[in-house]
Amino acid sequence: MTETTTRGHAPQRAVTIGVGGMTCAACVRRVEKQIGRLQGVETVSVNLATEKATVRYDPGQLRLADIEEAIAKAGYEPLAPPAGLAADSRQAERERGVKVLWAKFAVAACCALPLLYLAMAPMAPVALPYPSALDPASHPFAHALAELALVTPIVAVSYRFYAVGLAALAKASPNMDSLIAIGTAAAVGYSLYNTVLAARGDAMAAESLYFETAGVILALILLGKALEAGAKGRTGAAIGKLMALAPERAVVVREGAEVDLPVAAVEVGDVVVVKPGARVPCDGTVTAGQSAVDESMLTGESIPVEKGPGDLVYAGSLNANGMIRFAVEKTGGETALAQIAQLVADAQGSKAPIARLADVISGYFVPVVCGIALAAGAAWFIGSGDLEFALTVFISVLVIACPCALGLATPAAIMVGTGKGAEHGILIKSGEALEEAHKVRTVVLDKTGTITEGRPAATEAVVEAGLDPAEFLRLAAAAERASEHPLARAVVTAAEARGLALEQAEDFTAVPGRGIRARIGGKAVWAGNQQFMADQAVSVEATAKVRRQSLRGGPAARLPVVLQGGAGSFDDGGERQRGQSARPEAADCLGDGDYSTDAAAETVETVWAEEGSRLAAAGQTPLYVAFDGRLAGLVAVADTVKPSSRAAVAALRAAGLNPVMITGDNAVTAAAISRAVGIDQVLADVLPEDKAAAVKKLQAEGQTVAMAGDGVNDAPALAQADVGIAIGSGADVALEAADIVLMRSDLMDVSTAIQLSQRTIRIIRQNLFWAFGYNVVGIPVAAGLLHLFGGPLLSPVLAAAAMSLSSVSVLSNSLRLKRFKPVSA
Repeated sequence: MTETTTRGHAPQRAVTIGVGGMTCAACVRRVEKQIGRLQGVETVSVNLATEKATVRYDPGQLRLADIEEAIAKAGYEPLAPPAGLAADSRQAERERGVKVLWAKFAVAACCALPLLYLAMAPMAPVALPYPSALDPASHPFAHALAELALVTPIVAVSYRFYAVGLAALAKASPNMDSLIAIGTAAAVGYSLYNTVLAARGDAMAAESLYFETAGVILALILLGKALEAGAKGRTGAAIGKLMALAPERAVVVREGAEVDLPVAAVEVGDVVVVKPGARVPCDGTVTAGQSAVDESMLTGESIPVEKGPGDLVYAGSLNANGMIRFAVEKTGGETALAQIAQLVADAQGSKAPIARLADVISGYFVPVVCGIALAAGAAWFIGSGDLEFALTVFISVLVIACPCALGLATPAAIMVGTGKGAEHGILIKSGEALEEAHKVRTVVLDKTGTITEGRPAATEAVVEAGLDPAEFLRLAAAAERASEHPLARAVVTAAEARGLALEQAEDFTAVPGRGIRARIGGKAVWAGNQQFMADQAVSVEATAKVRRQSLRGGPAARLPVVLQGGAGSFDDGGERQRGQSARPEAADCLGDGDYSTDAAAETVETVWAEEGSRLAAAGQTPLYVAFDGRLAGLVAVADTVKPSSRAAVAALRAAGLNPVMITGDNAVTAAAISRAVGIDQVLADVLPEDKAAAVKKLQAEGQTVAMAGDGVNDAPALAQADVGIAIGSGADVALEAADIVLMRSDLMDVSTAIQLSQRTIRIIRQNLFWAFGYNVVGIPVAAGLLHLFGGPLLSPVLAAAAMSLSSVSVLSNSLRLKRFKPVSA
């Protein structure tokens, strides 16, 4: 999968290439160094678990063929990037590879068991059945030939260790295969030498054979490789599960008839029929039919979503009970399912900063181990004069060393962690984001759309007595109609629901975070918050007789249109008399009945600012409206708190995190919302452009900050935060700026994402501790440190078993993440 981005004036291209033949961290290091030497390469990252290299380079200086050639020069096989969807196109090949490894192990085991018996039975403390013709004491040459015959098939099925290991050694870049090849070749070579001596009549030569050591070592390593390959396949199973949801065929309407076609043949604009129980093959919009569709593969939400004409459906979702038709809008790699799979694949192929130490050490690991093996073997030979003892130490050191565990410690856990996140509807974009999230101690939550539903509704109008409330709402809505702000949309919706005709605004100006100015029918209309009114020199401290009117309940909530008169009221030039309808046509559109009284209305004398405070204290946002420079009334707008928000905040606290709410609302309104969900720290009156600065201020206090939001104006703050978390229903720019995307738009998933990060990093640390600890302890023991003080000497066979188990243990530990379940408060 290749993508192109732009940085400054220089285009940069990123390409992901499969790399075949890597076996350990030393291989990763060699490929990275070989590619990194090329002119024009900006960054290169090679992942052992996914067997892929991600390279960002300047296409003006470098071609893809040059990168592939560099991989080949390093001694590995460049594999073509997967075409089409983000599915792992090499999955079938990997499965075949696992089967081949098990077949090789079967051959090796069938030969290694009799070989071990042949070598060890004569030394058993009790007499064991043994063919006299192969007795090493009386027939040493025949015994040696029998062992040679049994070890030959084992060496043959293990040829790759020698082909790759010796080739790497010849290029002065030894890897794990080199260690295996050197160790077992030394054992076989020394045994062949003693076989020649036995052929010449040396009766003692048969006691110096190490064929069984080489054979059993190779058999155990093949077993470890087979287990490792199987475990690696399971760590990356999330992508396979995702892409398996996409059907291979679709029923398309062509010339009035339903035709069954491969999904690859479906084009944008086609009409597809999805019957009950079938999966949706592409993304599109429903044109006919009704059904409930299970979208849990995208959102993690198990409850099916009702779909009808005009609703979107997504590839991979399951049609539950009705038949629908939809117009195809996205196919193949453009579908949401494919993009999610690609996002997960990119995250699994990325590296976390915690892996840097292992990467550095792996570059020196194998040469250092070779040096330790030579030094230990030489020291024991000089000290004891026993060549066989020195050879045993030499082989043990080479075989027990395991750079493979180092290379798998981090990427294996990241693969499982990001895959598990996808199962919960949490898309983690990179290993760096996964690691950074575990450090978070402060979570900044944007109010609108994150804590609340993000769909504000007008709840109350406070209009100066004497002004027609319907006319007030009509003018305010007409002015706000040109604004994209959610509060503006709420006012417009309230007016439209009551059938009020809205004129086109003239001279419209929006002041971000404050309000709007416009002219409606020659009247200057200003609408905004209290600060905006102060900026326009409109006093909110004046006392006025006002009429409070509920706007809840849609069109049924009728507005009174009777003038109350009184000092300071709007009288339209004095032409209307007390009690006369201001606009009969407006009254007509609000429904029938007597508008002189209304049980939902209340007339009081108050201060405008106090009315705003009253509404704000109830968790409603007061929108002040002025006509021709004088305050005419207020519209209260409220946003419903999401049902899960309070529990989500409690879950954050239970996880040891400090939730902070950030909003453009005034402090009183913000305090009401924060109390409702249990948040203590509130950042109120924050303009959209100041959200990033607010996050930066928290970071300056030494806090690691996550920011969760969904709007366009949240994007800078998401980018500024140490971890940006976007609500999946939000704007595309917010999703692009975020490090983590919550597909379910559920605030509970913020806590889940951070818990998953914490669990994954814990697993990575355990893996690294095991990988480092195993080598730090195992290599000195293999070198004879315990034996030096009278302890036992580690057998090469036991060393090989330990080495094989080390990689498997790291992968098995990573697979424990599959059992991850978030802990709620």
